[in-house]
Amino acid sequence: MIDVGSLSKGMYIVYGGEIYRIVDVNKHFRARGSGLIRTKLKNVSTGLIREVNFNSGEKVEEAQITFRKAEYLYNDGSSYYFMDNETFEQYGIPEDEIGDDKYYLVENTEIDLIMHDGKPIGIQLPTSVVLEVTETEPGFKGDTVSGGGKPAILETGLKITVPFFVEVGDKVRVDTRTGDYIERA
Repeated sequence: MIDVGSLSKGMYIVYGGEIYRIVDVNKHFRARGSGLIRTKLKNVSTGLIREVNFNSGEKVEEAQITFRKAEYLYNDGSSYYFMDNETFEQYGIPEDEIGDDKYYLVENTEIDLIMHDGKPIGIQLPTSVVLEVTETEPGFKGDTVSGGGKPAILETGLKITVPFFVEVGDKVRVDTRTGDYIERA
């Protein structure tokens, strides 16, 4: 059991006998120190999102999850498929459970499968991935002074801002937590 004051986005908890991933958490403190923790919880089996308010001092059960190294194989339009690196077993995860993480998945990307009771309930991406630029405007000589950037579309459909010297066909390293350009790879 953990205190609701230590809940954070991305954690998995058991609430009402079901496993939920915390999508959002806000802490509000009222007069005399009593607090209210507002959460948005996504049910990992049904995908439904519900808002739950906890009073400070309440306790919830943290879900028992494990991580398994896996490799992204392919998607068939509705699910994304991964292969466990130890057992070579394949797992399919529905696209809505992958969410925006799909923009960082290219074939053979190594990820961590989040497992509960032997079933995958989600994925954890590496902190950065290398993706190829498929669309961007040409850079102009002398543009480096402004220090800004230009929009680019990567091979997975992700839209980011890149420095002016990056061209179509270049491979760039992208931070999966923020979606920001890190460096040319």
